[in-house]
Amino acid sequence: MIVETSLIEKINDKLIRCKACARRCVIPEGKTGVCGVRKNVGGKLDLIVYGKPAAINVDPIEKKPLYHFLPGTTAFSLGTYGCNFFCEFCQNWELSQAFRLGLDTSRYYELPPEKAVELALAYGSASIAYTYNEPIIWVEYARDIGILAREKGLKNVFVSSGYETKEAWEGELSKFLDAANIDLKAFSDEFYKKYVKASLDPVLESIKEAKRLGYWVEITTLIIPTLNDSEDEIRAAAQFLKSVDPEMPWHLTAFHPDYKLTHLPPTRRETLERLWKIAKEEGMQYVYIGNVDSPYQNTVCPKCGEVLIERDWYNVRVKGLKDGKCIKCGYEIKGVWK
Repeated sequence: MIVETSLIEKINDKLIRCKACARRCVIPEGKTGVCGVRKNVGGKLDLIVYGKPAAINVDPIEKKPLYHFLPGTTAFSLGTYGCNFFCEFCQNWELSQAFRLGLDTSRYYELPPEKAVELALAYGSASIAYTYNEPIIWVEYARDIGILAREKGLKNVFVSSGYETKEAWEGELSKFLDAANIDLKAFSDEFYKKYVKASLDPVLESIKEAKRLGYWVEITTLIIPTLNDSEDEIRAAAQFLKSVDPEMPWHLTAFHPDYKLTHLPPTRRETLERLWKIAKEEGMQYVYIGNVDSPYQNTVCPKCGEVLIERDWYNVRVKGLKDGKCIKCGYEIKGVWK
């Protein structure tokens, strides 16, 4: 579908430049960018997955993961085929790498924006999450859903690898977005180049830009044994995140073998808890462990230690938080609680 967007620049009669992600692909007539979904048709953007999500679910918001954003609610979640990354550990590779691998992409839902909002409301969700694959590559579809969703009182959430451009954050995303969980896949440019075929710096800039513009932001790092689990790397990542906002929630999650990294073992809980302690030592206030059973799923008041939100996987109980403050000491906990 040909869409209106501020994220395409016409170079000449045959070339356009995409400004959605940091790759800034120059796309010839009739071709797509690296993502496989943003196509040049007559100097305009043909978003070939518009209205055609390949995955739809109703998920706990904690699954995104977002822990300081409407806890205990659900997010109507959707994703398409395609991706601007090449992650060798992707757990949704059947979607993200479908075009590159020649997989069947003929199976999808016909879901115009109006219908997506209707379904979100029908399922009682408090938000719509653009997830499963990288949503910045189909941002115009998300935008058209999100504007309608906002009119109906729904929040909008991106689950992203953080390769958005400044133009995207300030432009199309500003029309509808409320929150983002951004993957910080490692704190090593070498890792990004080898296992993702991307670069670290644009992700760091994206995190800073999203925070500067006032979106609610949480960070996720999938801890992969031997690849990004060194204490020095986690310490450096913690120092960077603290410089942006020490109260920005950070999720350290367990890797499970998938796609091209099936030869590596799952992440041990002990490893996650050791890295959790380092992140806390460096001054990050809210650090969480995910994908394994751990008491570090709970939200605890940084001032008095009171358990504010108790989590057992996706079973959530808000017990010590009222109007965004600790009921014991009154400390304000940053987040979106209503």
